[in-house]
Amino acid sequence: MDSLLEAAMSARSRAHAPHSDYSVGAAIETEDGSIIVGCNVESASYGLTICAERVAVTAAIAQGHRSFIRLAVASRNKASLCGACRQVIWELCGDIPITLVDESGNETLTSAGALLPEPFDNLTLKR
Repeated sequence: MDSLLEAAMSARSRAHAPHSDYSVGAAIETEDGSIIVGCNVESASYGLTICAERVAVTAAIAQGHRSFIRLAVASRNKASLCGACRQVIWELCGDIPITLVDESGNETLTSAGALLPEPFDNLTLKR
């Protein structure tokens, strides 16, 4: 299996999901080949919960990375990304490939552009 998918699946095991019991892991590959991981971290105040995808992307940004190659998201059943994650990934990563993988290793390939076909971004603000 691809090292990015393996990293996402491993990160899933570190999720903090006491409320939903739905663990998600993510891994993003940077331009220099680094792989940065994230997992979902839930709060009893659900609005404060942060998804694995945003944890991975913001951790990469915090480590100084600004250019990204691809993202993998691991969950029980290859769940798609929430709207907030789609927006953040579009703004910070552009139209990168995204692989969804389930706990059995089954994969679905998509992209940020396919998941957010009419994004709200700086171009929208300038119109």
